[in-house]
Amino acid sequence: MTSQPSLKQAGHGPQSPGAPGDPGSGLQAGLKNRHLSMIAIGGVIGAGLFVGSSSGIATAGPGILLSYALVGTLVVLVMRMLGEMSAANPTSGSFSAHADRALGPWAGFSIGWLYWFFWVVVLAVEATAGAKILEGWIPAVPQWGWALIVMVVLTATNLVSVGSYGEFEFWFAGIKVVAIGAFIVIGGLAVFGVLPGVHSDQASLSNLTAHGGFLPNGPGAILTGVLLVVFSFMGSEIATLAAGESEDPQRAVTKSTNSIIWRIGVFYLGSILVVVTLLPWDSKAIAEKGSYVAALDSLGIPHAGQIMNFIVLTSVLSCLNSGLYTASRMAFSLGRRGDAPKGFARTTARGVPQTAILVSVAFGFVAVFFNYKFPDTVFLFLLNSSGAVALFVWLVICFSQLRMRKIIQAEAPEKLVVKMWLYPYLTYASAALIVFVLGYMLTDTEHDGRETVLLSLGVAAVVLVIAFAKQKLGGGHREAVEAAPDTAVPVSSDTRG
Repeated sequence: MTSQPSLKQAGHGPQSPGAPGDPGSGLQAGLKNRHLSMIAIGGVIGAGLFVGSSSGIATAGPGILLSYALVGTLVVLVMRMLGEMSAANPTSGSFSAHADRALGPWAGFSIGWLYWFFWVVVLAVEATAGAKILEGWIPAVPQWGWALIVMVVLTATNLVSVGSYGEFEFWFAGIKVVAIGAFIVIGGLAVFGVLPGVHSDQASLSNLTAHGGFLPNGPGAILTGVLLVVFSFMGSEIATLAAGESEDPQRAVTKSTNSIIWRIGVFYLGSILVVVTLLPWDSKAIAEKGSYVAALDSLGIPHAGQIMNFIVLTSVLSCLNSGLYTASRMAFSLGRRGDAPKGFARTTARGVPQTAILVSVAFGFVAVFFNYKFPDTVFLFLLNSSGAVALFVWLVICFSQLRMRKIIQAEAPEKLVVKMWLYPYLTYASAALIVFVLGYMLTDTEHDGRETVLLSLGVAAVVLVIAFAKQKLGGGHREAVEAAPDTAVPVSSDTRG
Protein backbone atom coordinates (compact mmCIF):
# COMPACT_ATOMS: atom_id res chain seq x y z
CA MET A 1 0.00 0.00 0.00
CA THR A 2 1.23 3.46 -0.77
CA SER A 3 2.11 5.90 1.96
CA GLN A 4 -0.72 8.19 2.95
CA PRO A 5 -1.05 11.03 5.46
CA SER A 6 -2.47 10.22 8.87
CA LEU A 7 -5.91 11.51 9.74
CA LYS A 8 -4.28 14.23 11.84
CA GLN A 9 -2.30 15.39 8.78
CA ALA A 10 -5.04 15.03 6.19
CA GLY A 11 -7.47 17.85 5.44
CA HIS A 12 -10.62 17.57 7.48
CA GLY A 13 -12.12 20.93 6.90
CA PRO A 14 -12.42 23.52 4.21
CA GLN A 15 -8.81 23.53 3.17
CA SER A 16 -6.83 22.67 0.08
CA PRO A 17 -3.33 23.03 -1.30
CA GLY A 18 -3.55 26.36 -2.99
CA ALA A 19 -5.02 29.77 -2.68
CA PRO A 20 -8.77 30.12 -2.93
CA GLY A 21 -9.80 31.22 -6.36
CA ASP A 22 -6.64 30.09 -8.14
CA PRO A 23 -7.24 27.76 -11.08
CA GLY A 24 -6.43 24.23 -10.08
CA SER A 25 -6.36 24.98 -6.35
CA GLY A 26 -9.21 22.59 -5.58
CA LEU A 27 -12.89 22.61 -4.76
CA GLN A 28 -14.53 25.49 -2.90
CA ALA A 29 -16.87 25.49 0.07
CA GLY A 30 -19.80 26.92 -1.87
CA LEU A 31 -22.62 24.83 -0.41
CA LYS A 32 -24.66 26.44 2.35
CA ASN A 33 -26.27 24.64 5.27
CA ARG A 34 -29.72 24.90 3.69
CA HIS A 35 -28.35 23.34 0.48
CA LEU A 36 -26.88 20.40 2.35
CA SER A 37 -30.00 19.92 4.45
CA MET A 38 -32.20 19.67 1.38
CA ILE A 39 -29.67 17.53 -0.52
CA ALA A 40 -29.67 15.12 2.42
CA ILE A 41 -33.46 15.07 2.67
CA GLY A 42 -34.18 14.94 -1.05
CA GLY A 43 -31.33 12.57 -1.82
CA VAL A 44 -33.30 9.57 -0.62
CA ILE A 45 -36.36 10.46 -2.74
CA GLY A 46 -35.79 9.21 -6.26
CA ALA A 47 -38.18 8.94 -9.17
CA GLY A 48 -38.15 5.19 -8.53
CA LEU A 49 -40.32 5.73 -5.46
CA PHE A 50 -43.06 7.31 -7.58
CA VAL A 51 -42.70 5.18 -10.70
CA GLY A 52 -41.58 1.77 -9.46
CA SER A 53 -43.58 1.32 -6.27
CA SER A 54 -46.63 -0.04 -8.13
CA SER A 55 -44.63 -3.11 -9.24
CA GLY A 56 -43.59 -3.78 -5.67
CA ILE A 57 -47.17 -3.46 -4.41
CA ALA A 58 -48.41 -5.84 -7.12
CA THR A 59 -45.74 -8.36 -6.11
CA ALA A 60 -45.93 -8.30 -2.31
CA GLY A 61 -49.23 -6.57 -1.55
CA PRO A 62 -49.24 -4.58 1.71
CA GLY A 63 -46.21 -6.68 2.65
CA ILE A 64 -44.16 -4.37 0.43
CA LEU A 65 -43.92 -2.26 3.58
CA LEU A 66 -41.66 -4.96 5.03
CA SER A 67 -39.54 -4.90 1.87
CA TYR A 68 -39.09 -1.15 2.17
CA ALA A 69 -38.43 -1.47 5.91
CA LEU A 70 -35.79 -4.16 5.35
CA VAL A 71 -33.95 -2.20 2.67
CA GLY A 72 -34.41 1.03 4.61
CA THR A 73 -32.81 -0.53 7.69
CA LEU A 74 -29.88 -1.71 5.58
CA VAL A 75 -29.43 1.78 4.11
CA VAL A 76 -29.53 3.35 7.59
CA LEU A 77 -26.77 0.99 8.76
CA VAL A 78 -24.61 1.49 5.67
CA MET A 79 -24.99 5.26 5.86
CA ARG A 80 -24.06 5.11 9.54
CA MET A 81 -20.81 3.38 8.58
CA LEU A 82 -20.17 5.91 5.83
CA GLY A 83 -21.00 8.74 8.22
CA GLU A 84 -18.43 7.46 10.70
CA MET A 85 -15.68 7.49 8.08
CA SER A 86 -16.73 10.72 6.38
CA ALA A 87 -17.09 12.69 9.62
CA ALA A 88 -13.51 11.73 10.46
CA ASN A 89 -12.24 12.46 6.95
CA PRO A 90 -14.67 14.50 4.80
CA THR A 91 -13.71 14.25 1.14
CA SER A 92 -15.35 14.54 -2.25
CA GLY A 93 -14.24 10.96 -2.92
CA SER A 94 -16.33 9.71 0.02
CA PHE A 95 -16.42 5.90 0.16
CA SER A 96 -13.95 5.55 -2.73
CA ALA A 97 -11.32 7.53 -0.82
CA HIS A 98 -12.10 5.59 2.36
CA ALA A 99 -11.75 2.27 0.51
CA ASP A 100 -8.44 3.47 -0.90
CA ARG A 101 -7.16 4.10 2.61
CA ALA A 102 -8.71 1.08 4.33
CA LEU A 103 -8.47 -1.69 1.73
CA GLY A 104 -5.88 -0.46 -0.73
CA PRO A 105 -5.61 1.60 -3.93
CA TRP A 106 -7.21 -1.21 -5.95
CA ALA A 107 -10.43 -0.85 -3.93
CA GLY A 108 -10.64 2.93 -4.23
CA PHE A 109 -9.91 2.76 -7.95
CA SER A 110 -12.44 0.00 -8.64
CA ILE A 111 -15.41 1.25 -6.66
CA GLY A 112 -14.78 4.83 -7.77
CA TRP A 113 -14.88 3.99 -11.45
CA LEU A 114 -17.85 1.63 -11.05
CA TYR A 115 -19.75 4.36 -9.24
CA TRP A 116 -18.88 6.87 -11.97
CA PHE A 117 -20.07 4.37 -14.60
CA PHE A 118 -23.33 3.89 -12.73
CA TRP A 119 -24.11 7.61 -12.65
CA VAL A 120 -23.29 8.36 -16.29
CA VAL A 121 -25.75 5.62 -17.27
CA VAL A 122 -28.30 7.13 -14.87
CA LEU A 123 -27.85 10.46 -16.68
CA ALA A 124 -29.22 8.86 -19.84
CA VAL A 125 -32.08 7.14 -18.02
CA GLU A 126 -33.22 10.32 -16.28
CA ALA A 127 -32.76 12.57 -19.33
CA THR A 128 -34.92 10.21 -21.38
CA ALA A 129 -37.58 9.95 -18.67
CA GLY A 130 -37.76 13.72 -18.33
CA ALA A 131 -37.88 14.16 -22.10
CA LYS A 132 -40.90 11.85 -22.38
CA ILE A 133 -42.87 13.94 -19.89
CA LEU A 134 -41.88 17.24 -21.51
CA GLU A 135 -42.73 15.94 -24.99
CA GLY A 136 -46.20 15.04 -23.71
CA TRP A 137 -46.69 18.65 -22.66
CA ILE A 138 -45.00 20.32 -25.64
CA PRO A 139 -44.99 17.82 -28.55
CA ALA A 140 -43.57 20.41 -30.98
CA VAL A 141 -40.12 19.62 -29.56
CA PRO A 142 -39.06 16.00 -30.22
CA GLN A 143 -38.08 13.76 -27.34
CA TRP A 144 -34.39 13.79 -28.25
CA GLY A 145 -34.56 17.60 -28.30
CA TRP A 146 -35.90 17.73 -24.76
CA ALA A 147 -33.22 15.28 -23.60
CA LEU A 148 -30.59 17.55 -25.13
CA ILE A 149 -32.10 20.66 -23.55
CA VAL A 150 -32.26 19.29 -19.99
CA MET A 151 -28.73 17.88 -20.25
CA VAL A 152 -27.32 21.17 -21.54
CA VAL A 153 -29.14 23.30 -18.94
CA LEU A 154 -28.05 21.18 -15.98
CA THR A 155 -24.51 20.88 -17.33
CA ALA A 156 -24.33 24.67 -17.49
CA THR A 157 -25.68 24.84 -13.94
CA ASN A 158 -22.93 22.57 -12.66
CA LEU A 159 -20.26 24.44 -14.61
CA VAL A 160 -21.10 27.81 -13.04
CA SER A 161 -20.32 26.88 -9.44
CA VAL A 162 -21.11 24.32 -6.78
CA GLY A 163 -23.43 26.94 -5.29
CA SER A 164 -25.58 26.95 -8.43
CA TYR A 165 -25.86 23.16 -8.25
CA GLY A 166 -26.85 23.48 -4.61
CA GLU A 167 -29.46 26.15 -5.36
CA PHE A 168 -31.11 24.10 -8.12
CA GLU A 169 -31.07 21.00 -5.93
CA PHE A 170 -32.52 22.96 -3.02
CA TRP A 171 -35.63 23.79 -5.06
CA PHE A 172 -35.88 20.42 -6.82
CA ALA A 173 -35.64 18.56 -3.52
CA GLY A 174 -37.93 21.07 -1.84
CA ILE A 175 -40.71 20.37 -4.32
CA LYS A 176 -40.35 16.61 -3.75
CA VAL A 177 -40.41 17.01 0.02
CA VAL A 178 -43.45 19.30 0.01
CA ALA A 179 -45.29 17.02 -2.43
CA ILE A 180 -44.74 13.86 -0.40
CA GLY A 181 -45.47 15.66 2.85
CA ALA A 182 -48.78 16.95 1.49
CA PHE A 183 -49.61 13.50 0.08
CA ILE A 184 -49.03 11.83 3.45
CA VAL A 185 -51.06 14.40 5.38
CA ILE A 186 -54.00 14.47 2.94
CA GLY A 187 -53.99 10.70 2.46
CA GLY A 188 -53.72 10.04 6.18
CA LEU A 189 -56.65 12.31 6.96
CA ALA A 190 -58.69 10.58 4.25
CA VAL A 191 -57.92 7.13 5.67
CA PHE A 192 -59.24 8.20 9.07
CA GLY A 193 -62.23 9.95 7.49
CA VAL A 194 -61.49 13.40 8.83
CA LEU A 195 -60.69 15.23 5.60
CA PRO A 196 -63.49 17.68 4.73
CA GLY A 197 -64.75 17.49 1.17
CA VAL A 198 -62.90 14.29 0.28
CA HIS A 199 -64.70 10.97 0.26
CA SER A 200 -63.02 7.70 -0.64
CA ASP A 201 -65.13 4.59 -0.15
CA GLN A 202 -62.06 2.38 -0.47
CA ALA A 203 -59.81 4.17 2.05
CA SER A 204 -59.43 2.09 5.20
CA LEU A 205 -56.81 0.52 7.42
CA SER A 206 -58.54 -2.78 6.67
CA ASN A 207 -56.88 -2.68 3.25
CA LEU A 208 -53.72 -3.85 5.02
CA THR A 209 -55.24 -7.24 5.79
CA ALA A 210 -58.15 -7.60 3.35
CA HIS A 211 -57.88 -9.02 -0.16
CA GLY A 212 -55.78 -12.04 0.75
CA GLY A 213 -54.12 -10.76 3.90
CA PHE A 214 -51.02 -8.70 4.64
CA LEU A 215 -48.88 -11.14 2.62
CA PRO A 216 -51.27 -12.28 -0.12
CA ASN A 217 -48.49 -13.85 -2.17
CA GLY A 218 -46.66 -15.44 0.74
CA PRO A 219 -43.54 -14.48 2.74
CA GLY A 220 -41.28 -15.10 -0.26
CA ALA A 221 -42.79 -12.04 -1.93
CA ILE A 222 -41.01 -9.86 0.65
CA LEU A 223 -37.64 -10.83 -0.82
CA THR A 224 -38.88 -10.35 -4.36
CA GLY A 225 -40.12 -6.94 -3.26
CA VAL A 226 -36.63 -6.18 -1.92
CA LEU A 227 -35.20 -6.73 -5.40
CA LEU A 228 -37.74 -4.30 -6.85
CA VAL A 229 -37.24 -1.49 -4.34
CA VAL A 230 -33.56 -1.71 -3.35
CA PHE A 231 -32.29 0.42 -6.23
CA SER A 232 -34.70 3.28 -5.50
CA PHE A 233 -32.57 4.04 -2.42
CA MET A 234 -29.39 4.82 -4.37
CA GLY A 235 -28.40 8.42 -3.78
CA SER A 236 -28.44 8.45 0.01
CA GLU A 237 -24.66 8.74 -0.03
CA ILE A 238 -24.56 11.95 -2.11
CA ALA A 239 -24.73 14.12 1.00
CA THR A 240 -21.36 12.76 2.16
CA LEU A 241 -19.77 13.75 -1.15
CA ALA A 242 -21.37 17.19 -1.09
CA ALA A 243 -20.26 17.76 2.50
CA GLY A 244 -16.69 18.07 1.23
CA GLU A 245 -17.70 21.37 -0.41
CA SER A 246 -19.29 22.91 2.66
CA GLU A 247 -17.76 25.21 5.26
CA ASP A 248 -18.20 22.67 8.06
CA PRO A 249 -17.99 19.19 6.49
CA GLN A 250 -17.93 17.27 9.77
CA ARG A 251 -21.11 18.94 11.02
CA ALA A 252 -22.82 18.38 7.66
CA VAL A 253 -21.98 14.67 7.61
CA THR A 254 -23.04 14.20 11.22
CA LYS A 255 -26.38 15.93 10.67
CA SER A 256 -27.08 13.97 7.48
CA THR A 257 -26.20 10.65 9.10
CA ASN A 258 -28.33 11.25 12.18
CA SER A 259 -31.40 12.27 10.17
CA ILE A 260 -31.55 9.41 7.69
CA ILE A 261 -33.78 7.24 9.90
CA TRP A 262 -36.69 9.67 9.90
CA ARG A 263 -36.11 10.55 6.24
CA ILE A 264 -36.57 6.95 5.15
CA GLY A 265 -39.33 6.34 7.68
CA VAL A 266 -41.40 9.32 6.58
CA PHE A 267 -40.84 9.50 2.85
CA TYR A 268 -40.72 5.81 1.97
CA LEU A 269 -42.64 3.91 4.62
CA GLY A 270 -45.04 6.77 5.31
CA SER A 271 -46.04 7.39 1.70
CA ILE A 272 -46.30 3.69 0.78
CA LEU A 273 -48.43 3.07 3.89
CA VAL A 274 -50.81 5.79 2.71
CA VAL A 275 -51.05 4.21 -0.75
CA VAL A 276 -51.88 0.69 0.49
CA THR A 277 -54.47 2.00 2.96
CA LEU A 278 -56.17 4.35 0.50
CA LEU A 279 -56.64 1.57 -2.04
CA PRO A 280 -56.66 -2.25 -2.02
CA TRP A 281 -53.26 -3.53 -3.10
CA ASP A 282 -54.83 -5.41 -6.04
CA SER A 283 -56.70 -2.37 -7.35
CA LYS A 284 -56.61 -2.15 -11.14
CA ALA A 285 -56.00 1.58 -10.84
CA ILE A 286 -52.60 0.99 -9.17
CA ALA A 287 -51.49 -1.32 -11.96
CA GLU A 288 -52.80 0.90 -14.76
CA LYS A 289 -52.03 4.41 -13.49
CA GLY A 290 -49.29 3.91 -10.94
CA SER A 291 -49.61 3.88 -7.17
CA TYR A 292 -49.48 7.62 -6.47
CA VAL A 293 -51.69 8.71 -9.36
CA ALA A 294 -54.26 6.07 -8.38
CA ALA A 295 -54.17 7.26 -4.78
CA LEU A 296 -54.68 10.90 -5.77
CA ASP A 297 -57.51 9.90 -8.11
CA SER A 298 -59.22 8.01 -5.30
CA LEU A 299 -59.26 11.23 -3.28
CA GLY A 300 -61.01 13.04 -6.11
CA ILE A 301 -58.09 15.37 -6.73
CA PRO A 302 -58.41 16.76 -10.28
CA HIS A 303 -55.61 16.40 -12.81
CA ALA A 304 -53.88 13.81 -10.62
CA GLY A 305 -51.94 12.42 -13.57
CA GLN A 306 -50.49 15.78 -14.54
CA ILE A 307 -49.70 16.67 -10.93
CA MET A 308 -47.80 13.41 -10.60
CA ASN A 309 -46.02 13.99 -13.90
CA PHE A 310 -44.79 17.34 -12.59
CA ILE A 311 -43.53 15.75 -9.37
CA VAL A 312 -41.85 12.91 -11.27
CA LEU A 313 -40.26 15.43 -13.65
CA THR A 314 -38.91 17.34 -10.66
CA SER A 315 -37.49 14.10 -9.24
CA VAL A 316 -35.95 13.22 -12.60
CA LEU A 317 -34.31 16.64 -12.96
CA SER A 318 -33.09 16.43 -9.36
CA CYS A 319 -31.55 13.02 -10.01
CA LEU A 320 -30.00 14.25 -13.26
CA ASN A 321 -28.57 17.32 -11.53
CA SER A 322 -27.17 15.29 -8.64
CA GLY A 323 -25.98 12.52 -10.94
CA LEU A 324 -23.85 14.91 -12.95
CA TYR A 325 -22.52 16.50 -9.77
CA THR A 326 -21.74 13.13 -8.19
CA ALA A 327 -20.07 11.64 -11.27
CA SER A 328 -17.89 14.73 -11.72
CA ARG A 329 -16.79 14.79 -8.06
CA MET A 330 -15.91 11.12 -8.13
CA ALA A 331 -13.91 11.70 -11.31
CA PHE A 332 -12.22 14.68 -9.64
CA SER A 333 -11.29 12.58 -6.62
CA LEU A 334 -9.95 9.78 -8.82
CA GLY A 335 -7.87 12.32 -10.69
CA ARG A 336 -6.55 13.82 -7.45
CA ARG A 337 -5.48 10.35 -6.29
CA GLY A 338 -3.79 9.51 -9.59
CA ASP A 339 -6.46 6.99 -10.60
CA ALA A 340 -7.74 9.10 -13.52
CA PRO A 341 -6.15 11.59 -15.94
CA LYS A 342 -4.62 14.57 -14.13
CA GLY A 343 -6.94 16.96 -15.97
CA PHE A 344 -9.88 15.59 -13.97
CA ALA A 345 -8.35 17.08 -10.82
CA ARG A 346 -8.01 20.62 -12.16
CA THR A 347 -10.57 23.22 -11.20
CA THR A 348 -11.57 26.64 -12.44
CA ALA A 349 -11.19 29.84 -10.42
CA ARG A 350 -14.62 29.10 -8.94
CA GLY A 351 -13.56 25.67 -7.74
CA VAL A 352 -15.43 23.77 -10.47
CA PRO A 353 -13.85 20.55 -11.84
CA GLN A 354 -14.72 21.55 -15.40
CA THR A 355 -12.99 18.69 -17.22
CA ALA A 356 -14.52 16.09 -14.92
CA ILE A 357 -17.99 17.55 -15.55
CA LEU A 358 -17.60 17.74 -19.33
CA VAL A 359 -16.20 14.22 -19.64
CA SER A 360 -18.98 12.82 -17.45
CA VAL A 361 -21.73 14.56 -19.40
CA ALA A 362 -20.11 13.52 -22.70
CA PHE A 363 -20.45 9.87 -21.70
CA GLY A 364 -23.98 10.65 -20.59
CA PHE A 365 -24.77 11.97 -24.09
CA VAL A 366 -23.31 8.80 -25.60
CA ALA A 367 -25.55 6.72 -23.33
CA VAL A 368 -28.58 8.81 -24.39
CA PHE A 369 -27.69 8.11 -28.02
CA PHE A 370 -27.53 4.38 -27.31
CA ASN A 371 -30.88 4.59 -25.53
CA TYR A 372 -32.53 6.02 -28.65
CA LYS A 373 -30.70 3.97 -31.29
CA PHE A 374 -30.11 0.63 -29.54
CA PRO A 375 -32.50 0.50 -26.57
CA ASP A 376 -32.81 -3.30 -26.51
CA THR A 377 -29.15 -4.15 -27.06
CA VAL A 378 -26.35 -1.72 -26.22
CA PHE A 379 -28.26 0.44 -23.76
CA LEU A 380 -29.86 -2.57 -22.09
CA PHE A 381 -26.36 -3.94 -21.57
CA LEU A 382 -25.24 -0.64 -20.02
CA LEU A 383 -28.29 -0.60 -17.79
CA ASN A 384 -27.93 -4.16 -16.55
CA SER A 385 -24.14 -4.05 -16.23
CA SER A 386 -24.39 -1.07 -13.88
CA GLY A 387 -27.52 -2.24 -12.05
CA ALA A 388 -25.86 -3.97 -9.10
CA VAL A 389 -23.26 -1.25 -8.49
CA ALA A 390 -25.33 0.16 -5.61
CA LEU A 391 -24.97 -3.11 -3.74
CA PHE A 392 -21.25 -3.28 -4.55
CA VAL A 393 -20.83 0.24 -3.13
CA TRP A 394 -22.64 -0.68 0.08
CA LEU A 395 -20.56 -3.84 0.44
CA VAL A 396 -17.31 -1.92 0.02
CA ILE A 397 -18.48 0.60 2.63
CA CYS A 398 -19.00 -2.26 5.09
CA PHE A 399 -15.53 -3.72 4.59
CA SER A 400 -13.91 -0.29 4.60
CA GLN A 401 -15.54 0.65 7.89
CA LEU A 402 -14.30 -2.53 9.56
CA ARG A 403 -10.74 -1.43 8.83
CA MET A 404 -11.17 2.36 9.12
CA ARG A 405 -12.54 2.19 12.67
CA LYS A 406 -9.18 0.80 13.81
CA ILE A 407 -7.25 3.40 11.80
CA ILE A 408 -9.29 6.29 13.23
CA GLN A 409 -8.94 4.99 16.79
CA ALA A 410 -5.17 4.67 16.34
CA GLU A 411 -4.49 7.97 14.56
CA ALA A 412 -7.18 10.45 15.61
CA PRO A 413 -9.71 9.04 18.10
CA GLU A 414 -11.09 12.54 18.70
CA LYS A 415 -12.46 12.48 15.14
CA LEU A 416 -14.68 9.51 15.88
CA VAL A 417 -17.71 11.76 16.39
CA VAL A 418 -20.13 9.42 14.59
CA LYS A 419 -19.95 5.78 15.63
CA MET A 420 -21.44 2.71 13.98
CA TRP A 421 -23.78 0.96 16.39
CA LEU A 422 -22.74 -2.43 17.84
CA TYR A 423 -19.46 -2.45 15.92
CA PRO A 424 -18.43 -4.82 14.39
CA TYR A 425 -21.50 -7.06 14.65
CA LEU A 426 -23.98 -4.89 12.74
CA THR A 427 -21.32 -4.22 10.11
CA TYR A 428 -20.88 -7.96 9.53
CA ALA A 429 -24.66 -8.46 9.55
CA SER A 430 -25.11 -5.71 6.95
CA ALA A 431 -22.44 -7.20 4.70
CA ALA A 432 -24.06 -10.63 5.02
CA LEU A 433 -27.47 -9.20 4.08
CA ILE A 434 -26.02 -7.50 1.00
CA VAL A 435 -24.34 -10.74 -0.10
CA PHE A 436 -27.65 -12.56 0.49
CA VAL A 437 -29.53 -10.07 -1.70
CA LEU A 438 -26.94 -10.46 -4.47
CA GLY A 439 -27.24 -14.23 -4.18
CA TYR A 440 -31.03 -14.08 -4.27
CA MET A 441 -30.84 -11.91 -7.37
CA LEU A 442 -28.95 -14.73 -9.09
CA THR A 443 -32.07 -16.89 -8.72
CA ASP A 444 -34.34 -14.20 -10.14
CA THR A 445 -35.08 -14.61 -13.84
CA GLU A 446 -38.46 -12.87 -13.88
CA HIS A 447 -37.12 -9.37 -13.12
CA ASP A 448 -33.68 -9.69 -14.80
CA GLY A 449 -31.97 -9.93 -11.42
CA ARG A 450 -29.70 -12.77 -12.52
CA GLU A 451 -28.60 -10.98 -15.68
CA THR A 452 -28.01 -7.75 -13.77
CA VAL A 453 -25.74 -9.38 -11.19
CA LEU A 454 -23.78 -11.42 -13.72
CA LEU A 455 -23.18 -8.47 -16.06
CA SER A 456 -22.32 -6.15 -13.17
CA LEU A 457 -19.88 -8.73 -11.80
CA GLY A 458 -18.35 -9.03 -15.26
CA VAL A 459 -17.76 -5.28 -15.52
CA ALA A 460 -16.46 -5.21 -11.94
CA ALA A 461 -14.02 -8.01 -12.75
CA VAL A 462 -12.64 -6.05 -15.71
CA VAL A 463 -12.20 -2.93 -13.56
CA LEU A 464 -10.49 -4.98 -10.84
CA VAL A 465 -8.02 -6.44 -13.33
CA ILE A 466 -7.17 -2.91 -14.50
CA ALA A 467 -6.85 -1.75 -10.88
CA PHE A 468 -4.45 -4.51 -9.88
CA ALA A 469 -2.43 -4.08 -13.05
CA LYS A 470 -2.17 -0.33 -12.45
CA GLN A 471 -1.18 -0.85 -8.83
CA LYS A 472 1.51 -3.35 -9.79
CA LEU A 473 2.94 -1.35 -12.68
CA GLY A 474 2.69 2.21 -11.39
CA GLY A 475 1.83 2.29 -7.69
CA GLY A 476 4.67 4.63 -6.79
CA HIS A 477 3.08 7.54 -8.66
CA ARG A 478 0.34 7.85 -6.06
CA GLU A 479 2.54 8.98 -3.18
CA ALA A 480 2.81 12.54 -4.49
CA VAL A 481 -0.91 13.01 -4.94
CA GLU A 482 -2.25 11.33 -1.82
CA ALA A 483 -1.07 14.13 0.43
CA ALA A 484 -3.29 16.62 -1.38
CA PRO A 485 -6.72 16.54 0.24
CA ASP A 486 -9.72 16.97 -2.01
CA THR A 487 -11.84 18.79 0.51
CA ALA A 488 -12.94 22.30 -0.26
CA VAL A 489 -11.41 25.70 0.29
CA PRO A 490 -13.64 28.47 1.65
CA VAL A 491 -15.09 30.79 -0.95
CA SER A 492 -12.98 33.92 -0.79
CA SER A 493 -14.67 37.28 -0.71
CA ASP A 494 -12.48 38.16 -3.66
CA THR A 495 -13.66 35.22 -5.71
CA ARG A 496 -16.27 36.20 -8.22
CA GLY A 497 -19.50 34.27 -8.55
